[in-house]
Amino acid sequence: MAALIAAGDDAGARSGRSERPIETVQSRSAGEPIMAIVSLRNQRITVYDAKGWILRAPVSSGTKGRETPAGIFSIIQKVEDHYSNLYDDAYMPHMQRITWSGIALHGGVLPGRPASHGCIRLPFDFAERLFDVTTMGMRVIVAPSDVAPIEITHPLLFQPKPGATALAAFRAAEVEEAARAAATVRLAAGTAFREASLAMVPVRTAENLKLKAEAELAAAETALSSAKSAEERQQAEGARAQAVARLAELQAQWEAAKADLQQKRDAVTSTREAAVAAETARAKAAEAARQIARELQPVSVLISRKTQRLYVRQAFEPVFESPVTIADPDRPIGTHVFTAAERTSDDAKLRWSVASLLGSKHAPDGTVQSHDPARGSSGRDIEPALTDLDNARAALDRIAIPQDALDRIVAIAPRSSLIVTDEPLSSETGKGTEFVVLLSGEPQGGIKRRRRSPGTEFRDAYPRSLQFWRSPFGSPFSNW
Repeated sequence: MAALIAAGDDAGARSGRSERPIETVQSRSAGEPIMAIVSLRNQRITVYDAKGWILRAPVSSGTKGRETPAGIFSIIQKVEDHYSNLYDDAYMPHMQRITWSGIALHGGVLPGRPASHGCIRLPFDFAERLFDVTTMGMRVIVAPSDVAPIEITHPLLFQPKPGATALAAFRAAEVEEAARAAATVRLAAGTAFREASLAMVPVRTAENLKLKAEAELAAAETALSSAKSAEERQQAEGARAQAVARLAELQAQWEAAKADLQQKRDAVTSTREAAVAAETARAKAAEAARQIARELQPVSVLISRKTQRLYVRQAFEPVFESPVTIADPDRPIGTHVFTAAERTSDDAKLRWSVASLLGSKHAPDGTVQSHDPARGSSGRDIEPALTDLDNARAALDRIAIPQDALDRIVAIAPRSSLIVTDEPLSSETGKGTEFVVLLSGEPQGGIKRRRRSPGTEFRDAYPRSLQFWRSPFGSPFSNW
């Protein structure tokens, strides 16, 4: 039965795909994707770079009772060939996970309506293309209705601290110089070792010749002691004198070779010590550069009206949190995602854009709408509504961040973000995630039916024979 249903859905998907092909921006070259916005109402995903949208395709989100949750997510894992062990070993190619409880973007059949168990199905070819261009941590916004980001300026939007980029460049130059010095010393150590190895040859040669000469001297002395005639004694004394002279010459050669060998061995020791010191210096410089690079990675800041706190995460790890003051705290502030784009050409400042999430009951024109997953195809060809700048600026106007917190937010780089929301942090925010925010007024069946498993993120490291092992007590090894 599952095969028949899949075949029917696949036929519908093929027909739907021919009607609405994947769209690609044609007026300019596409840049690096920085954000994807999935519209549940329009059943569409739009991918944006710093200048606007670059890719667009239909999707199939969660069906009624298993709705894909609306909110703010990011890509936290990418697996090219993924299989579900919760849904009959279903193939989920080019899977890009956005929650550890199992919500993801992946290739799948698109019957032209919401049909998944909570994931976001993409056309197969689009899923493959998107997989190749996205990066870990890229923001994924699941919005009730479609919205497009728009450029915004405001004093509260962070800018890089002066000198941060220059310091990173300085550290990089230090690493390069330390690496060159370490390579030079390693080369010198290698040369010294080879020379010491070669210096062993004359030492051993002289030593062997000296042993032979000592044997000849001993033979001459034996002959001298056993000589019976004056002539034999004279010959033995001559042979002994030659042996003594030869031995003295070889002794001098042996001592000179040994002295040269010792000098070269000392050079090996000193160059090895220098190589160790140079490698230590290189490692320290590299670690300092890595630390600067980590500090210059995109920073995510979240301000929650619910908790009246500011949270900072970087590279999927919490950095710090701080109280904030929000004017008129009992009045909703909305949910807004501010994203830093590339630096402008005239200075080191960043450009910021904002995308504001409207609940499914509020259409972009202000009229009240009802959200029914079965009606996901309505408005599919309508362009996304631009975010209301006045509303976004008004939200920022109400926020006062303590100066000590501002001083600690130093690593502002492209793709950094500021999220302002009425909502608290979702319990999905944790190890190996960016901030996860769920819109409390929207259906969340697709995530409420899933149990977050701390070990889920490691499942794909195991062979498939272990991935799909099931406990004799009935619990699957992982949750999807």
